[in-house]
Amino acid sequence: MPRSYPPEFRRRVLDLVASGRKVAEVAKLLGISEQAIYVWRRQHLIDTGQVPGVPTHEQTELAAARKRIAELEAELAIHRRKGGSKPSV
Repeated sequence: MPRSYPPEFRRRVLDLVASGRKVAEVAKLLGISEQAIYVWRRQHLIDTGQVPGVPTHEQTELAAARKRIAELEAELAIHRRKGGSKPSV
């Protein structure tokens, strides 16, 4: 599982790159992958509307919705196994 970095750390990394330092240099200095920096930079461009894509806040909402759907589907499966009545659609 990929390591998670706090938003403030990501912001500082992107500030270093924006100030003219090379991605490879910043990655080596901080012990993170270059790919992580490129992903963070792309997401920043999406969040600021500079390139098309799904903004971070929408990704968070979608993840929460998917989690809730999975919970409800699991609950429904339990009720069906117990022989409960089928919900009307």
